[in-house]
Amino acid sequence: MSARDLEKAAMRGEPSYIWRSGQKRRLRMIQDHAGRHACGWVLDNGCGVGAYLEHLGTQSQHAFGLEYDLERAFEAGALVNTVACAAGEHLPYPSNAFDLVLSHEVLEHVKDDRQSVEEIVRVLRMPDPQAGQPGGRLVLFVPNRGYPFETHGVYWRGHYHFGNIPFINYLPRRLRDRLAPHVRIYTARDLEYLFNGLPLRPITKTIIFGGYDNIIARWPRFGQAIRGFLHLLEHTPLRFFGLSHFWVLEKTSD
Repeated sequence: MSARDLEKAAMRGEPSYIWRSGQKRRLRMIQDHAGRHACGWVLDNGCGVGAYLEHLGTQSQHAFGLEYDLERAFEAGALVNTVACAAGEHLPYPSNAFDLVLSHEVLEHVKDDRQSVEEIVRVLRMPDPQAGQPGGRLVLFVPNRGYPFETHGVYWRGHYHFGNIPFINYLPRRLRDRLAPHVRIYTARDLEYLFNGLPLRPITKTIIFGGYDNIIARWPRFGQAIRGFLHLLEHTPLRFFGLSHFWVLEKTSD
């Protein structure tokens, strides 16, 4: 990576460039938990280069993408022409517009995560009990502090080091945030605090492991065994060590 690419990876993360089994699994989870919401008006909030947006657009009535990085927004716009370049703290959409908002590994990078989730709630559709219409749904993926690796790299002596760094997230938060000031990490309690007071009801709250496609590409049998074992742990208390929180929340009228 060039110095510019490293800086972008540090501040904005790396989007999904290659569509592999890990991405396919997450797409199935999104679709399964979104239900009929995925067939309406959909926003991929932080769409990167458009990998998930393109697939969501095949079944939705209208699919929109929002991306902060202009270069990535242009790439996503080549796949779906309704991509806007803007910040998540100021969504350029009317209130009560979307049946489904996807926020996939984005909140950890925004300047103000509380303002960003308030904006998501604003643009989600209000429920209409008379018409039998539920409120819009947010499907959220964010990094889990219990995961043994910091996947976004760290800063050490003024230099950024890209890669999976072990045990950084287990340090006291003040020290951890000095090493990784460019990205947030969340516990379940952090998320509860983040969404406190907002008109949302939980549909799903869990933690998932990754797809480990890079390991499988190098050592197929070993990688598949590791992935299968870790995915089994998602059904046990050991999911605490998973890669990402996976939450689905539905807007209420409160």
